[in-house]
Amino acid sequence: MPMRRWRAFVLAAVVAVVFAMLGLAAPPDTGTAPATTAVAPAAESSSRAVAAVPAEDHSGTVAKVLLVLMIILAIAKLGGDIFERIGQPAVLGELIFGILVGNMSLLHIGLLDRFSVAFIHNPETDMIITILSEIGVVLLLFEVGLEATLGEMMSVGLSSFVVAIVGVIAPMALGFAVGRAFMPGEPWTVYLFLGAVLAATSVGITARVLRDLGKMHLRESKIILGAAVIDDILGLIVLAVAQGAVAAVNTGKALDASQILLIIVKAAVFFIAAVALGRLMSKRLYRFASFLQVQGVLLSVTLAWCFVVAYIGTLVGLAPIVGAFAAGLVLEDATFEDWKHSVHHIEDLLRPVTTFLVPIFFVHMGMMVRLETFGQVQIMGFAACLTLAAIVGKQVCGLGVMERGINRLAVGLGMIPRGEVGLIVANIGATMRTAEGHPVISPDTFSASVIMVVVTTMITPPLLKWSLERRDKTRRGGGMSAASP
Repeated sequence: MPMRRWRAFVLAAVVAVVFAMLGLAAPPDTGTAPATTAVAPAAESSSRAVAAVPAEDHSGTVAKVLLVLMIILAIAKLGGDIFERIGQPAVLGELIFGILVGNMSLLHIGLLDRFSVAFIHNPETDMIITILSEIGVVLLLFEVGLEATLGEMMSVGLSSFVVAIVGVIAPMALGFAVGRAFMPGEPWTVYLFLGAVLAATSVGITARVLRDLGKMHLRESKIILGAAVIDDILGLIVLAVAQGAVAAVNTGKALDASQILLIIVKAAVFFIAAVALGRLMSKRLYRFASFLQVQGVLLSVTLAWCFVVAYIGTLVGLAPIVGAFAAGLVLEDATFEDWKHSVHHIEDLLRPVTTFLVPIFFVHMGMMVRLETFGQVQIMGFAACLTLAAIVGKQVCGLGVMERGINRLAVGLGMIPRGEVGLIVANIGATMRTAEGHPVISPDTFSASVIMVVVTTMITPPLLKWSLERRDKTRRGGGMSAASP
Protein backbone atom coordinates (compact mmCIF):
# COMPACT_ATOMS: atom_id res chain seq x y z
CA MET A 1 0.00 0.00 0.00
CA PRO A 2 2.75 2.59 0.82
CA MET A 3 4.38 1.90 -2.56
CA ARG A 4 1.06 2.45 -4.33
CA ARG A 5 0.54 5.73 -2.52
CA TRP A 6 4.05 6.85 -3.43
CA ARG A 7 3.48 6.00 -7.09
CA ALA A 8 0.17 7.84 -7.05
CA PHE A 9 1.84 10.91 -5.55
CA VAL A 10 4.63 10.88 -8.15
CA LEU A 11 2.09 10.41 -10.97
CA ALA A 12 -0.02 13.32 -9.69
CA ALA A 13 3.06 15.54 -9.41
CA VAL A 14 4.18 14.69 -12.95
CA VAL A 15 0.70 15.34 -14.35
CA ALA A 16 0.53 18.69 -12.54
CA VAL A 17 3.90 19.79 -13.93
CA VAL A 18 3.01 18.64 -17.47
CA PHE A 19 -0.29 20.50 -17.47
CA ALA A 20 1.41 23.60 -16.08
CA MET A 21 4.02 23.53 -18.83
CA LEU A 22 1.42 22.89 -21.52
CA GLY A 23 -0.19 26.14 -20.47
CA LEU A 24 2.96 27.96 -21.46
CA ALA A 25 2.46 27.60 -25.19
CA ALA A 26 2.00 31.36 -25.46
CA PRO A 27 5.19 33.44 -25.36
CA PRO A 28 6.15 34.69 -21.91
CA ASP A 29 5.49 38.25 -20.83
CA THR A 30 8.02 40.61 -22.36
CA GLY A 31 8.55 42.27 -19.01
CA THR A 32 10.15 39.15 -17.58
CA ALA A 33 13.92 38.76 -17.72
CA PRO A 34 15.27 35.90 -19.86
CA ALA A 35 16.08 32.73 -17.97
CA THR A 36 19.63 32.61 -19.32
CA THR A 37 20.60 35.84 -17.59
CA ALA A 38 22.07 35.96 -14.12
CA VAL A 39 19.72 35.17 -11.28
CA ALA A 40 19.22 38.38 -9.32
CA PRO A 41 19.85 38.45 -5.57
CA ALA A 42 16.82 38.14 -3.34
CA ALA A 43 16.39 41.81 -2.50
CA GLU A 44 16.64 42.94 -6.11
CA SER A 45 14.06 40.38 -7.23
CA SER A 46 11.77 41.38 -4.41
CA SER A 47 11.93 45.09 -5.26
CA ARG A 48 11.08 44.38 -8.90
CA ALA A 49 8.28 42.07 -7.89
CA VAL A 50 6.53 44.72 -5.80
CA ALA A 51 5.96 46.79 -8.90
CA ALA A 52 5.31 43.78 -11.11
CA VAL A 53 2.27 42.28 -9.33
CA PRO A 54 -1.05 43.89 -10.33
CA ALA A 55 -3.57 44.20 -7.51
CA GLU A 56 -6.17 42.16 -9.40
CA ASP A 57 -3.84 39.29 -10.36
CA HIS A 58 -3.15 37.81 -6.93
CA SER A 59 -4.88 34.52 -7.75
CA GLY A 60 -2.49 33.85 -10.63
CA THR A 61 0.51 34.68 -8.43
CA VAL A 62 -0.74 32.35 -5.68
CA ALA A 63 -1.14 29.53 -8.20
CA LYS A 64 2.45 30.02 -9.42
CA VAL A 65 3.77 30.11 -5.86
CA LEU A 66 1.95 26.89 -5.01
CA LEU A 67 3.48 25.11 -8.00
CA VAL A 68 6.99 26.40 -7.21
CA LEU A 69 6.58 25.33 -3.57
CA MET A 70 5.53 21.86 -4.70
CA ILE A 71 8.66 21.61 -6.85
CA ILE A 72 10.94 22.93 -4.08
CA LEU A 73 9.58 20.55 -1.45
CA ALA A 74 9.69 17.57 -3.80
CA ILE A 75 13.30 18.10 -4.90
CA ALA A 76 14.35 18.93 -1.33
CA LYS A 77 13.18 15.56 -0.06
CA LEU A 78 14.42 13.69 -3.12
CA GLY A 79 17.85 15.32 -2.96
CA GLY A 80 18.07 14.94 0.80
CA ASP A 81 17.22 11.25 0.61
CA ILE A 82 19.79 10.54 -2.10
CA PHE A 83 22.61 12.30 -0.26
CA GLU A 84 21.79 10.73 3.10
CA ARG A 85 21.95 7.30 1.44
CA ILE A 86 25.55 8.03 0.39
CA GLY A 87 26.51 9.29 3.85
CA GLN A 88 26.24 13.04 3.20
CA PRO A 89 24.05 15.65 4.96
CA ALA A 90 20.61 16.20 3.49
CA VAL A 91 21.33 19.93 3.18
CA LEU A 92 23.79 19.17 0.37
CA GLY A 93 21.12 17.38 -1.62
CA GLU A 94 18.74 20.31 -1.17
CA LEU A 95 21.42 22.75 -2.28
CA ILE A 96 22.61 20.79 -5.32
CA PHE A 97 19.12 19.91 -6.54
CA GLY A 98 18.25 23.59 -6.19
CA ILE A 99 21.23 24.41 -8.42
CA LEU A 100 19.99 21.93 -11.03
CA VAL A 101 16.43 23.29 -11.07
CA GLY A 102 17.60 26.90 -11.06
CA ASN A 103 19.77 26.31 -14.11
CA MET A 104 17.47 24.12 -16.21
CA SER A 105 17.43 26.84 -18.87
CA LEU A 106 21.03 25.92 -19.73
CA LEU A 107 19.66 22.80 -21.42
CA HIS A 108 18.16 25.12 -24.07
CA ILE A 109 14.94 23.10 -24.32
CA GLY A 110 12.12 25.42 -25.30
CA LEU A 111 9.54 24.02 -22.90
CA LEU A 112 11.93 24.12 -19.94
CA ASP A 113 13.05 27.63 -20.87
CA ARG A 114 9.47 28.92 -20.81
CA PHE A 115 8.72 27.09 -17.58
CA SER A 116 11.84 28.53 -15.93
CA VAL A 117 10.98 32.09 -16.97
CA ALA A 118 7.30 31.87 -16.04
CA PHE A 119 7.68 30.07 -12.72
CA ILE A 120 11.17 29.39 -11.34
CA HIS A 121 12.71 32.82 -12.01
CA ASN A 122 9.50 34.83 -12.10
CA PRO A 123 9.98 38.01 -9.98
CA GLU A 124 6.40 37.74 -8.70
CA THR A 125 6.92 34.30 -7.20
CA ASP A 126 10.53 34.96 -6.21
CA MET A 127 9.49 37.71 -3.81
CA ILE A 128 7.20 35.35 -1.88
CA ILE A 129 9.63 32.41 -1.98
CA THR A 130 12.38 34.72 -0.70
CA ILE A 131 10.24 35.82 2.26
CA LEU A 132 9.38 32.21 3.11
CA SER A 133 13.04 31.19 2.90
CA GLU A 134 14.10 34.05 5.18
CA ILE A 135 11.50 33.02 7.76
CA GLY A 136 12.83 29.49 7.43
CA VAL A 137 16.40 30.55 8.21
CA VAL A 138 15.21 32.54 11.24
CA LEU A 139 13.57 29.36 12.57
CA LEU A 140 16.71 27.37 11.74
CA LEU A 141 18.87 29.63 13.91
CA PHE A 142 16.19 29.47 16.61
CA GLU A 143 16.55 25.67 16.56
CA VAL A 144 20.34 25.95 16.76
CA GLY A 145 19.89 28.16 19.83
CA LEU A 146 17.57 25.56 21.38
CA GLU A 147 20.21 22.85 20.95
CA ALA A 148 22.87 24.96 22.69
CA THR A 149 22.64 25.79 26.38
CA LEU A 150 24.45 28.36 28.46
CA GLY A 151 25.62 25.62 30.79
CA GLU A 152 27.29 23.72 27.97
CA MET A 153 28.96 26.87 26.71
CA MET A 154 30.32 27.65 30.18
CA SER A 155 31.61 24.11 30.73
CA VAL A 156 33.59 23.60 27.54
CA GLY A 157 36.66 25.22 29.10
CA LEU A 158 39.46 27.37 27.83
CA SER A 159 40.34 25.08 24.91
CA SER A 160 36.98 25.53 23.18
CA PHE A 161 37.09 29.29 23.68
CA VAL A 162 40.60 29.63 22.21
CA VAL A 163 39.75 27.26 19.34
CA ALA A 164 36.67 29.38 18.56
CA ILE A 165 38.59 32.66 18.65
CA VAL A 166 41.36 31.37 16.37
CA GLY A 167 38.74 29.67 14.19
CA VAL A 168 37.13 33.03 13.47
CA ILE A 169 40.20 35.26 13.11
CA ALA A 170 42.24 32.98 10.81
CA PRO A 171 39.51 32.30 8.17
CA MET A 172 38.47 35.96 8.20
CA ALA A 173 42.03 37.10 7.53
CA LEU A 174 42.48 34.53 4.76
CA GLY A 175 39.10 35.39 3.21
CA PHE A 176 40.00 39.09 3.27
CA ALA A 177 43.31 38.31 1.53
CA VAL A 178 41.67 36.09 -1.13
CA GLY A 179 39.03 38.74 -1.85
CA ARG A 180 41.66 41.44 -2.22
CA ALA A 181 43.71 39.26 -4.58
CA PHE A 182 40.80 38.31 -6.88
CA MET A 183 38.71 41.49 -6.65
CA PRO A 184 41.13 44.42 -6.67
CA GLY A 185 39.56 47.85 -6.53
CA GLU A 186 36.51 46.78 -4.51
CA PRO A 187 35.68 48.56 -1.23
CA TRP A 188 37.32 46.96 1.79
CA THR A 189 33.87 46.18 3.18
CA VAL A 190 33.45 43.60 0.38
CA TYR A 191 36.59 41.80 1.56
CA LEU A 192 35.39 42.02 5.17
CA PHE A 193 32.06 40.44 4.26
CA LEU A 194 33.81 37.67 2.33
CA GLY A 195 35.87 36.96 5.44
CA ALA A 196 32.65 36.81 7.46
CA VAL A 197 31.33 34.13 5.08
CA LEU A 198 34.30 31.93 6.05
CA ALA A 199 34.13 32.64 9.79
CA ALA A 200 31.42 30.46 11.34
CA THR A 201 31.26 26.67 11.60
CA SER A 202 28.05 24.71 11.02
CA VAL A 203 27.11 23.26 14.42
CA GLY A 204 24.36 21.08 12.96
CA ILE A 205 26.54 19.31 10.40
CA THR A 206 29.41 18.74 12.82
CA ALA A 207 27.08 17.37 15.52
CA ARG A 208 25.38 15.08 13.00
CA VAL A 209 28.70 13.62 11.84
CA LEU A 210 29.97 12.99 15.38
CA ARG A 211 26.68 11.40 16.42
CA ASP A 212 26.61 9.11 13.39
CA LEU A 213 30.19 8.04 14.13
CA GLY A 214 29.30 7.29 17.77
CA LYS A 215 32.06 9.65 18.99
CA MET A 216 30.01 12.17 20.96
CA HIS A 217 31.58 10.98 24.24
CA LEU A 218 35.13 11.88 23.23
CA ARG A 219 36.84 14.94 24.69
CA GLU A 220 37.67 16.04 21.14
CA SER A 221 33.95 16.00 20.28
CA LYS A 222 33.06 18.14 23.29
CA ILE A 223 35.77 20.65 22.39
CA ILE A 224 34.60 20.75 18.77
CA LEU A 225 30.92 21.25 19.62
CA GLY A 226 31.66 23.80 22.35
CA ALA A 227 33.93 25.74 20.04
CA ALA A 228 31.39 25.52 17.20
CA VAL A 229 28.67 27.04 19.40
CA ILE A 230 30.95 29.88 20.54
CA ASP A 231 32.10 30.16 16.92
CA ASP A 232 28.51 30.72 15.80
CA ILE A 233 28.01 33.54 18.31
CA LEU A 234 31.29 35.17 17.29
CA GLY A 235 30.34 34.70 13.65
CA LEU A 236 27.04 36.50 14.22
CA ILE A 237 28.89 39.34 15.95
CA VAL A 238 31.30 39.48 12.98
CA LEU A 239 28.26 39.62 10.69
CA ALA A 240 26.90 42.54 12.70
CA VAL A 241 30.25 44.32 12.43
CA ALA A 242 30.36 43.71 8.65
CA GLN A 243 26.82 45.04 8.22
CA GLY A 244 27.62 48.10 10.31
CA ALA A 245 30.78 48.72 8.29
CA VAL A 246 28.87 48.55 4.99
CA ALA A 247 26.18 50.91 6.31
CA ALA A 248 28.77 53.39 7.61
CA VAL A 249 30.79 53.44 4.39
CA ASN A 250 27.63 53.82 2.28
CA THR A 251 26.64 56.94 4.23
CA GLY A 252 30.07 58.46 3.68
CA LYS A 253 31.20 58.13 7.27
CA ALA A 254 34.69 57.02 8.17
CA LEU A 255 34.59 53.82 10.18
CA ASP A 256 37.12 54.02 12.99
CA ALA A 257 38.00 51.64 15.80
CA SER A 258 35.50 53.27 18.16
CA GLN A 259 32.60 52.59 15.79
CA ILE A 260 33.64 48.96 15.36
CA LEU A 261 33.91 48.65 19.12
CA LEU A 262 30.45 50.21 19.45
CA ILE A 263 28.97 47.61 17.10
CA ILE A 264 30.64 44.78 19.02
CA VAL A 265 29.45 46.19 22.35
CA LYS A 266 25.94 46.68 20.97
CA ALA A 267 25.80 43.06 19.79
CA ALA A 268 27.24 41.79 23.08
CA VAL A 269 24.80 43.89 25.15
CA PHE A 270 21.91 42.60 23.07
CA PHE A 271 22.97 39.00 23.68
CA ILE A 272 23.41 39.56 27.41
CA ALA A 273 20.12 41.46 27.75
CA ALA A 274 18.25 38.93 25.62
CA VAL A 275 19.56 36.05 27.70
CA ALA A 276 19.08 37.74 31.10
CA LEU A 277 15.62 39.17 30.44
CA GLY A 278 14.58 36.31 28.23
CA ARG A 279 15.09 33.69 30.91
CA LEU A 280 12.74 35.60 33.20
CA MET A 281 10.13 36.60 30.63
CA SER A 282 9.99 33.33 28.69
CA LYS A 283 9.11 31.27 31.77
CA ARG A 284 6.29 33.64 32.71
CA LEU A 285 5.11 33.75 29.11
CA TYR A 286 4.87 29.97 28.85
CA ARG A 287 3.28 29.73 32.31
CA PHE A 288 0.58 32.13 31.17
CA ALA A 289 0.13 30.29 27.87
CA SER A 290 -0.37 26.98 29.69
CA PHE A 291 -3.67 28.32 31.07
CA LEU A 292 -5.10 29.10 27.64
CA GLN A 293 -7.42 26.30 26.58
CA VAL A 294 -6.98 26.51 22.83
CA GLN A 295 -5.33 24.20 20.35
CA GLY A 296 -1.74 25.01 19.35
CA VAL A 297 -1.17 27.77 21.88
CA LEU A 298 2.35 26.60 22.83
CA LEU A 299 3.48 26.55 19.19
CA SER A 300 2.02 30.02 18.64
CA VAL A 301 3.76 31.37 21.74
CA THR A 302 7.05 29.78 20.67
CA LEU A 303 6.90 31.34 17.19
CA ALA A 304 5.85 34.69 18.65
CA TRP A 305 8.78 34.60 21.10
CA CYS A 306 11.22 33.81 18.30
CA PHE A 307 9.89 36.52 16.01
CA VAL A 308 9.70 39.29 18.61
CA VAL A 309 13.29 38.76 19.80
CA ALA A 310 14.45 38.61 16.17
CA TYR A 311 12.61 41.88 15.50
CA ILE A 312 14.14 43.57 18.55
CA GLY A 313 17.54 42.55 17.22
CA THR A 314 16.85 44.41 13.99
CA LEU A 315 16.06 47.57 15.99
CA VAL A 316 19.67 47.69 17.20
CA GLY A 317 21.06 46.99 13.73
CA LEU A 318 21.52 43.21 13.97
CA ALA A 319 20.35 40.56 11.51
CA PRO A 320 17.10 38.77 12.48
CA ILE A 321 19.01 35.49 12.77
CA VAL A 322 21.05 36.94 15.66
CA GLY A 323 17.90 37.62 17.66
CA ALA A 324 16.45 34.23 16.72
CA PHE A 325 19.56 32.47 18.01
CA ALA A 326 19.37 34.39 21.29
CA ALA A 327 15.65 33.58 21.58
CA GLY A 328 16.41 29.86 21.36
CA LEU A 329 19.44 30.07 23.64
CA VAL A 330 17.40 31.24 26.65
CA LEU A 331 14.93 28.35 26.41
CA GLU A 332 17.19 25.82 28.11
CA ASP A 333 14.24 23.96 29.59
CA ALA A 334 12.57 23.29 26.26
CA THR A 335 9.74 21.22 27.84
CA PHE A 336 6.42 22.76 28.87
CA GLU A 337 2.98 21.63 29.97
CA ASP A 338 -0.31 22.77 28.50
CA TRP A 339 -3.61 23.21 30.35
CA LYS A 340 -4.24 19.44 30.05
CA HIS A 341 -0.90 18.78 31.80
CA SER A 342 0.41 17.17 28.62
CA VAL A 343 4.17 17.54 28.21
CA HIS A 344 5.41 19.13 24.98
CA HIS A 345 8.95 19.57 23.68
CA ILE A 346 9.56 22.76 21.73
CA GLU A 347 11.63 20.92 19.12
CA ASP A 348 8.70 18.55 18.50
CA LEU A 349 6.28 21.46 18.20
CA LEU A 350 8.52 23.26 15.71
CA ARG A 351 9.42 20.25 13.60
CA PRO A 352 6.42 20.40 11.18
CA VAL A 353 7.00 24.12 10.60
CA THR A 354 10.77 23.84 10.10
CA THR A 355 10.37 20.75 7.93
CA PHE A 356 8.33 22.93 5.58
CA LEU A 357 10.24 26.22 5.68
CA VAL A 358 13.93 25.38 6.22
CA PRO A 359 14.40 23.32 2.99
CA ILE A 360 12.94 26.23 1.04
CA PHE A 361 15.91 28.34 2.11
CA PHE A 362 18.54 25.85 0.95
CA VAL A 363 16.83 25.01 -2.34
CA HIS A 364 16.32 28.73 -3.00
CA MET A 365 20.00 29.39 -2.31
CA GLY A 366 20.88 26.73 -4.87
CA MET A 367 18.50 28.26 -7.39
CA MET A 368 20.39 31.57 -7.09
CA VAL A 369 23.66 29.98 -8.26
CA ARG A 370 24.66 30.68 -11.87
CA LEU A 371 26.26 27.60 -13.38
CA GLU A 372 27.35 29.54 -16.45
CA THR A 373 29.90 31.36 -14.30
CA PHE A 374 31.64 28.03 -13.59
CA GLY A 375 32.86 28.02 -17.16
CA GLN A 376 35.05 31.02 -16.36
CA VAL A 377 38.52 29.99 -15.27
CA GLN A 378 38.85 33.02 -13.00
CA ILE A 379 35.67 32.14 -11.06
CA MET A 380 36.78 28.53 -10.57
CA GLY A 381 40.21 29.71 -9.45
CA PHE A 382 38.54 32.11 -7.03
CA ALA A 383 36.34 29.31 -5.67
CA ALA A 384 39.35 26.99 -5.27
CA CYS A 385 41.34 29.60 -3.34
CA LEU A 386 38.32 30.48 -1.22
CA THR A 387 37.81 26.81 -0.37
CA LEU A 388 41.49 26.37 0.47
CA ALA A 389 41.36 29.43 2.74
CA ALA A 390 38.27 28.01 4.47
CA ILE A 391 40.00 24.66 5.14
CA VAL A 392 43.38 26.04 6.20
CA GLY A 393 41.78 28.70 8.42
CA LYS A 394 39.95 26.09 10.45
CA GLN A 395 42.97 23.76 10.63
CA VAL A 396 44.90 26.56 12.30
CA CYS A 397 42.34 26.65 15.11
CA GLY A 398 43.43 23.16 16.17
CA LEU A 399 46.55 24.80 17.57
CA GLY A 400 44.36 26.54 20.13
CA VAL A 401 43.71 23.32 22.07
CA MET A 402 45.27 23.86 25.49
CA GLU A 403 45.00 20.29 26.80
CA ARG A 404 47.49 17.51 26.27
CA GLY A 405 46.66 14.24 24.57
CA ILE A 406 43.97 15.78 22.36
CA ASN A 407 43.74 14.97 18.65
CA ARG A 408 44.29 18.50 17.31
CA LEU A 409 43.90 17.34 13.72
CA ALA A 410 40.41 16.01 14.49
CA VAL A 411 39.48 19.28 16.20
CA GLY A 412 40.55 21.26 13.14
CA LEU A 413 38.73 18.91 10.76
CA GLY A 414 35.56 19.08 12.86
CA MET A 415 35.52 22.86 12.50
CA ILE A 416 35.71 22.83 8.68
CA PRO A 417 32.06 22.58 7.49
CA ARG A 418 30.35 25.90 6.80
CA GLY A 419 26.97 24.50 5.74
CA GLU A 420 23.95 26.69 6.35
CA VAL A 421 25.89 29.40 8.22
CA GLY A 422 28.07 30.31 5.25
CA LEU A 423 25.03 30.41 2.97
CA ILE A 424 23.14 32.65 5.39
CA VAL A 425 25.94 35.21 5.56
CA ALA A 426 26.50 35.09 1.79
CA ASN A 427 22.79 35.62 1.20
CA ILE A 428 22.73 38.65 3.51
CA GLY A 429 25.71 40.07 1.63
CA ALA A 430 23.90 39.51 -1.68
CA THR A 431 21.00 41.66 -0.47
CA MET A 432 23.21 44.58 0.62
CA ARG A 433 24.69 47.25 -1.64
CA THR A 434 28.01 49.04 -1.68
CA ALA A 435 28.27 52.82 -2.05
CA GLU A 436 28.71 52.23 -5.80
CA GLY A 437 25.35 50.43 -5.97
CA HIS A 438 26.38 46.83 -6.70
CA PRO A 439 25.85 43.86 -4.33
CA VAL A 440 28.40 43.38 -1.56
CA ILE A 441 28.41 39.67 -2.45
CA SER A 442 28.13 39.65 -6.26
CA PRO A 443 26.53 36.75 -8.16
CA ASP A 444 29.99 35.45 -9.08
CA THR A 445 31.18 35.65 -5.48
CA PHE A 446 27.97 34.00 -4.32
CA SER A 447 28.53 31.08 -6.71
CA ALA A 448 32.12 30.70 -5.48
CA SER A 449 30.85 30.76 -1.88
CA VAL A 450 28.38 27.97 -2.65
CA ILE A 451 31.20 25.84 -4.08
CA MET A 452 33.17 26.45 -0.87
CA VAL A 453 30.18 25.44 1.27
CA VAL A 454 29.57 22.25 -0.74
CA VAL A 455 33.23 21.17 -0.69
CA THR A 456 33.83 21.90 3.02
CA THR A 457 30.62 20.10 3.95
CA MET A 458 31.34 17.02 1.83
CA ILE A 459 34.94 16.48 2.90
CA THR A 460 34.30 16.75 6.64
CA PRO A 461 32.55 13.38 7.32
CA PRO A 462 35.18 11.11 5.69
CA LEU A 463 38.16 13.14 6.97
CA LEU A 464 36.84 13.38 10.53
CA LYS A 465 36.05 9.65 10.54
CA TRP A 466 39.56 8.84 9.29
CA SER A 467 41.21 11.10 11.88
CA LEU A 468 39.28 9.74 14.87
CA GLU A 469 39.66 6.10 13.83
CA ARG A 470 43.38 6.56 13.15
CA ARG A 471 43.83 7.97 16.65
CA ASP A 472 41.84 5.07 18.14
CA LYS A 473 44.07 2.54 16.34
CA THR A 474 47.18 4.34 17.54
CA ARG A 475 45.94 4.29 21.13
CA ARG A 476 44.99 0.60 20.92
CA GLY A 477 48.34 -0.20 19.35
CA GLY A 478 50.16 1.67 22.10
CA GLY A 479 48.18 -0.16 24.75
CA MET A 480 48.93 -3.56 23.24
CA SER A 481 52.66 -2.85 22.94
CA ALA A 482 52.77 -1.62 26.53
CA ALA A 483 51.03 -4.78 27.72
CA SER A 484 53.32 -7.14 25.79
CA PRO A 485 56.44 -8.44 27.65
